[in-house]
Amino acid sequence: MNRAERLSAVLDLLAEHGQVEVDQIVERLDVSPATARRDLDALASQQLLTRTRGGAVAHSVAYDLPLRYKNQQNPASKSAIARAASALVPRGAVIGLCGGTTATAIVEELLTRADIMEPSADPGLTVVTNAINIAMQLAVRPQIKTVVTGGVVHARSYELVGSYTDAVLGSITLDYAFIGVNGIDPVVGPTSHDEREAAVNALMASRAAHAVLVADSSKLDKRAFAAIGSGRLFSTLITDSGATSEQLARLADRGYDVIVAE
Repeated sequence: MNRAERLSAVLDLLAEHGQVEVDQIVERLDVSPATARRDLDALASQQLLTRTRGGAVAHSVAYDLPLRYKNQQNPASKSAIARAASALVPRGAVIGLCGGTTATAIVEELLTRADIMEPSADPGLTVVTNAINIAMQLAVRPQIKTVVTGGVVHARSYELVGSYTDAVLGSITLDYAFIGVNGIDPVVGPTSHDEREAAVNALMASRAAHAVLVADSSKLDKRAFAAIGSGRLFSTLITDSGATSEQLARLADRGYDVIVAE
């Protein structure tokens, strides 16, 4: 288990119990007490928990995520995709994140990066998002400048949609936009179940120098209701190792630069 995985596991323990002791981390993760304390100190420096004598307690959270965020499908694949996405992002970049479980995984990965979370007069990262759960997660991190688009809340996904969202996105520029999808077909392109989310995702992607699709292999060769922009809007796709060679070849033939996350 690497450091990022350990930190995530510690946060899982906090989410489950509300508090955690060094001895619990040692037993559960099979690490030394010194490593457990260093991990807790690292998470405290990122304001992800509050240190106590011998352990830590979780920060209170004033929202409850929709069911699809709690029962995430293909978590290992999404974590791999998140690591590959994070590797593209330099410190100080301006990125756009739509809603969805893969975008949430990308946020969690970015928050483990020491270069981004290092205290500085300038933001380690600027994140523009229309997902209020992601905004809430980032709001307490002073190292990250968080910009929320505004708009009307879509109750199913916690994403903001509508003309207010469009007005904000139309006035900014991004270095990278990471867009999750419900399906991607080599001919039709990326699609979403909801036409309002699809419109916001397409606009966010159009404002980015690099528009990147993030989709685990279960989404490949699938079509949903609403198309997300034109076929030329996205040049890069990050997926996982579950993609077949035939699927990758079809996507490459349609001009996608495919990154397979391991």
